Amino acid sequence: MQNPDSSGRGLLLSLLLLAALTAVALLTRPLIPIDETRYVSAAWEMWLRGDFLVPFKNGEPYSHKPPFMFWMFHAGWALFGVNDWWPRLVLPLFSAGTLLLTYSLARRLWPQRAGLGGQAALILSSTLLWIVFSTSVMFDVMLAFWVLLGMHGVVSAANGKRRGFVMLGIAIGMGVLTKGPVILLNLLPVTVLALWWHPGLKWGRWFGGVGLAVLLGAAIALLWAIPAGMAGGEAYRNAIFWGQTANRMVESFAHRRPFWWYLPLLPLLLFPWFVWPELWRALAHHWRTGLDRGTRFCLAWMLPVFVAFSFISGKQPHYLIPLFPAFALLAARVLADRSGSRVGLPALLAAALGAVLILAASGRIAAVYEQVAVLPPMWPGVLLVLLGGAAWIAGRRGVSPLLNITLLAACRT
Repeated sequence: MQNPDSSGRGLLLSLLLLAALTAVALLTRPLIPIDETRYVSAAWEMWLRGDFLVPFKNGEPYSHKPPFMFWMFHAGWALFGVNDWWPRLVLPLFSAGTLLLTYSLARRLWPQRAGLGGQAALILSSTLLWIVFSTSVMFDVMLAFWVLLGMHGVVSAANGKRRGFVMLGIAIGMGVLTKGPVILLNLLPVTVLALWWHPGLKWGRWFGGVGLAVLLGAAIALLWAIPAGMAGGEAYRNAIFWGQTANRMVESFAHRRPFWWYLPLLPLLLFPWFVWPELWRALAHHWRTGLDRGTRFCLAWMLPVFVAFSFISGKQPHYLIPLFPAFALLAARVLADRSGSRVGLPALLAAALGAVLILAASGRIAAVYEQVAVLPPMWPGVLLVLLGGAAWIAGRRGVSPLLNITLLAACRT
């Protein structure tokens, strides 16, 4: 595959894409009920009460989420005054940080392949679900940032640097403060499989370091949880230490779904990369020629967590967001050995989506017409059809498929 990034240009393009999508989101849509408005309201109520220890919602302690994202809102309000745009910038800023961490992690995993970092950042920034949640007031992209920081710590520790365990512990603690102990599910499997992706580690020293990192993370989280539990009362204390964490993993009444539920969604969540045949040919080729350390690391990170989330009863698409950097890194690595440039299927699907949007805008799709008071504009559909055709032609003429597909992805929003 042609390399669009020899000196960070891929990273720069991914950041520009994120900036453009953020500007469009800020200018064209308000906060969306129920989740976005609820989280900003909880932060606002904390601000009004002057209580930055226990989140409140409608006068009651709000135990559903830890406070770190609310603290980020408060920090911006303290600097810029209370407004509605700062909470909507926090997540794009963390998304940008995740792109930077993905870029640098690729350079750690494959130091002889300098271009992979920019390619991985481009793939991540142009994946459908990542685009949607990078501009949404939700916790998952922020959690992905801490997962990436933890993965940097894991790789650093495997390379013999003890500070890697400290970095892992900080990531665990901040992840707990962001979305609870689910950070452990995202980080610990790759440490358990370390002897597979990094042979030669001394298992006693390794798992001792991982255990100390978990203790450090627990200590960071408890610096908030203990005083918050004391201040919030018994019900709040029980909720933050048990009810909103382990119980959700065992039995979820709100989002209970079968174990296979994620599988049919993957082509949509990872669109357009998941439906590009060249990616699967590249993966098969890479598998036949042998997996390197970086590829094994990505698989050890991604597959056990995906299986675990599949067997947990409560499922939502955005729960998989922290796995997307692993997918982007893996895709960038396997595509680096291929030279194919055609993007026929993603271009065709983009054009088909554009045609659907045109029909919806014209009122010819009854389901859309019945559900909305004002029909959507027609120009996004026309643009997608034109870009789908342009991408198909450009691919046949040898233009980089990475840039082609990234452009298609950007215009979906």
